Amino acid sequence: MTMIAPTVSQAIAEWITGPVGRYVLDLENQHLGRVLPDLFGYHLVQVGRLEHGDLTQSSRIHHRFLLWVDKNGPLPPGSVIAEPDSLPLATDSIDVIILPHVLEFAVNPHRVLREAERALIGEGHLVLLAFNPWSLWGLWRLALGWRRKAPWNGQFYGVARIRDWLSLLDFDLVSLDRFAFCPPLRRAIGRLGWLENLGAALWPAFGGAMLIVARKRVLPLTPVRLRWQSRRTLIAAGAAEPSARRTIP
Repeated sequence: MTMIAPTVSQAIAEWITGPVGRYVLDLENQHLGRVLPDLFGYHLVQVGRLEHGDLTQSSRIHHRFLLWVDKNGPLPPGSVIAEPDSLPLATDSIDVIILPHVLEFAVNPHRVLREAERALIGEGHLVLLAFNPWSLWGLWRLALGWRRKAPWNGQFYGVARIRDWLSLLDFDLVSLDRFAFCPPLRRAIGRLGWLENLGAALWPAFGGAMLIVARKRVLPLTPVRLRWQSRRTLIAAGAAEPSARRTIP
């Protein structure tokens, strides 16, 4: 099943090249530059593109690659096209997965997250870039969504909803950053750049975009095995084994 229409993916890539999109992309790269250097491992995958930029450049992981979800337009040699809900990745094989604005345009975002969970190793990290519905950007979406132009035609999910999905898939929330406090207007970005620092200090919950880092939880099974072994040790040492029979007086 096609999770993201090629026209939508291409429209996002084109919007990113404009002044408002470039403003968001620059901020996202800044915040990724603070997060990715602390995420270690052997393999990092970015699912989906934003323009032709590489969002993984600040990572210290050497093996980094991009899975394209856009079947239209020119692709670099050796490109791999994949659906976000059916990644060509082995189970428990990837250390870090980045999903840049994939959930907003997925038919089934929970299925996309479940596929990322499958591919990640235990204690691996999932990095999400998404738009915040509780912001000026969310209001713009309500006003312009009818025009069906990216990114306003996407579904913006709040932190609470995303946190619930991640919890169901045994992820722990590691960090949450919100940014892009300027209104999504070309003139506002040029004149109201000072709102970025002010918004981060006074109303951090209302940033137009957000970066979420989650860690795949590993369920501990060892304590159960140790208790079973301790019981066998007691029986072998001569302790009486519990009986299910009733004693009749």
